[in-house]
This record gives sequence, C-alpha cells and structure tokens, in this order.
Amino acid sequence: MSKKEPLRQRIVEVTLGLLASGGRSAVTTRAVAAAAETQPHSIYRLFGDMDGLLDAVAGHGFQVFLDRKSGREPLADPVDDLRRGWDLVIEFAVAEPALFALLYGEPGRGAQTEAFRAGITVLRNMIGRVAAGGRLRVSESMAVAVINASARGAALTWLSTPPEDRDEQFLDIMRSQAIDALVGPSAAPATGGPASAARAVLASLPGLPVISDVERPLFADWLRRVAGD
Repeated sequence: MSKKEPLRQRIVEVTLGLLASGGRSAVTTRAVAAAAETQPHSIYRLFGDMDGLLDAVAGHGFQVFLDRKSGREPLADPVDDLRRGWDLVIEFAVAEPALFALLYGEPGRGAQTEAFRAGITVLRNMIGRVAAGGRLRVSESMAVAVINASARGAALTWLSTPPEDRDEQFLDIMRSQAIDALVGPSAAPATGGPASAARAVLASLPGLPVISDVERPLFADWLRRVAGD
C-alpha cells in the first residue's frame, strides 16, 4: 500500500460520516479536511476536485451495499430471491439516505463505478435464475432494466416523502407491479408457449456442454428470435 492510501481511505471515510450526519450540504472542502486532519490541498491532490472525491465516496458506498447483497445465500425460489434483492435496495436507502441520494439522485455518478457494474452483474444473475426456470416473460436485459429502475425510483420516492405520509403499501405495490409484470407462474415452460421455453434454454445455454463454442452464438441467436427478444 502506498503512503497515499491510508490518507485517501481516511478522507473517503470521514466524507461518508459527514454525508450521513449532515447530508450533501455538510460535505465541503473545509469540513472534510478538518475531519480528516489534513489540508484542503490533499483532497485536490488525491481526488482532483470535490466531484472526484464524491465519485470515490459513491463507489465505496455502493461497494458496501454490494457486499450486503452478494454476501447472502440465494433463496431456493429464484423469484423470492429477486423480491429479496428488491427489498434490499429499499433497506439500503432507508439506512443510508444521503449516500443513496448521492448514488442515485445525481445522474451518472454511481453508474460510473466498478461496484455499480458489479451490482448489475449480481442482478443479471438473479434474473438469469428466473429465466432458467422458464418464468421470465420478457428478455433478461429488459427485466434487469425494469427491476433496477423500479427499485431505485421507489426508494427515491420513499426518501422524498415526509415520514408522516409514508405508507409501506406503496413499496409492496411497486415491487409487485414490477416483478409480476416480468414473471410468470412456475409452469410457464408448459403454458407460456415457445417464447418462455426459449428464454429458459437461453439462460442455461452457457452451461450446456453439448453445445460447442462455435455453435453457441448461432444457437443463442435462434433462441432470441423464438423468444422475440
């Protein structure tokens, strides 16, 4: 570890603390430098500017969220697992409202981090399990986009609603509307027609040893056509 790393880490951690205790307005160059017991020029030397620092804080904060999300054993039912993943986004927003607003309330900031991209991979894996069971009504990419947008949007709406006006039924409805629109019954391969069956095979395609690496792209293209994706 270079000599800069302990100071860099300390600055990120104190910024997270300021964000949690005072919100975005509490994060100023002077306040961060004082809390980290360093000089303001250290922030610019290590992060370029305050936007660079906030990007680093967003990445670190999302990694904390990702560790919570990926550290849990998957549930046996992939749809229940997807519901739990959706709920975890809400839990994170409630526990860390200022950090969540920094990640998702400022377009482009959180999405540029490696942790965010890793989080999307976790979501894709959840969706892939649903598809492999033949229960996905839409393409995997569409399902990822809908779940990501619905959870983020619901969380930001919840945070912006005065506490006395909040009703947990709102969250239940938002989750149900999103997931029910994407997921069919467990018997979908038999009743959902060839499109559902094609999505199930497509989700399992990477692990099918009978399909060669040369054949796989062509077979995947055929399956996508059948699925209508």
